[in-house]
Amino acid sequence: MTAQDIPHYETRNAICEYGRSLLDDDLTTGTGGNLSARLDENHIAISPSGIPYGEIEPEDVPIVHTDGTVVEGDVDPSTELPMHLAVYRERPAVGGVVHTHSPYATTFASLGEAIPASHYLLSFTGTEVPVAEYETHATERLGEAAVDALGESFNATLLRNHGVLTADESLDDAYTVALMVEYCARIHHQARAIGEPEILPDEEIDRLADKLDSYGQ
Repeated sequence: MTAQDIPHYETRNAICEYGRSLLDDDLTTGTGGNLSARLDENHIAISPSGIPYGEIEPEDVPIVHTDGTVVEGDVDPSTELPMHLAVYRERPAVGGVVHTHSPYATTFASLGEAIPASHYLLSFTGTEVPVAEYETHATERLGEAAVDALGESFNATLLRNHGVLTADESLDDAYTVALMVEYCARIHHQARAIGEPEILPDEEIDRLADKLDSYGQ
């Protein structure tokens, strides 16, 4: 099968590449975490369940209708499909979702603590990274909790005792947000080990977010 024979090859291939990057960038271990991208109003592509990231090929990446029906691919979608679909339903502008188990951010998720803006790059996510209520993984209720925490204002949330969810206009952007969340979590953790970090005011974070948005224009 050639690339031209695989529906939505580029998007499915991007999920393969970013899946490998999750490991390279220390955002997860093993087969943990998952990624998805919106294809159109009614379909997404999402990483498959249980396949090591280094072995996933574009044709392994399932295409799923927003009602949860698999329409392309012979491999089961990620068990976190309900959480991804919940985000796409509630946030129509979202084009990509990334779920990680990145260690520093997940440390704060296990503490049940939001990550505040002790570094200006948190402006990629909002004025903080909020914490979603704990729900069992791979359930509809976890998706509801994630959506509630994201609201309309945030591009990331910590999943209590679990990991991180990011959502943005594209898979590329959502992955960048995941990197920034982990970086800011690490800086905040290190700063707290030394002293009391200074937190940037919401007004400054909003101003920085506007500047970031203008870079690509």
